[in-house]
Amino acid sequence: MTIPDIATQLVALCKEGKFHAAIETLYSDDATSLEPMSFGGMPRESKGKAAILAKAELWQGAHEVHAMGVDGPFVSPEFFAVIFTMDVTNKASGKRMQGREFALYTVADGKITSDQFLGGV
Repeated sequence: MTIPDIATQLVALCKEGKFHAAIETLYSDDATSLEPMSFGGMPRESKGKAAILAKAELWQGAHEVHAMGVDGPFVSPEFFAVIFTMDVTNKASGKRMQGREFALYTVADGKITSDQFLGGV
């Protein structure tokens, strides 16, 4: 698959709320994921598809999602980007938050090899 193909498929799956399916089908087994900060006991960097899936499960289990927006993809020959907007409540604290996050995805050999999330300030 080409970068535009992968980017379009990732956005479509995310818009359907199928984040695990996106990771399972589009990420390489040795992919890395980098968050703006560590959260909920997870390190800032996750290495390998299993660790990335575990991070996603932890985040989803800790939040009630009221709304999620996905804008993009924005594609270049080397990578692509997506902007996520979210309205969530942290289950532990009961605090409702709205946020926006920029995600940059690197692709090689038809798979996502890394993602990096940048949060708004």
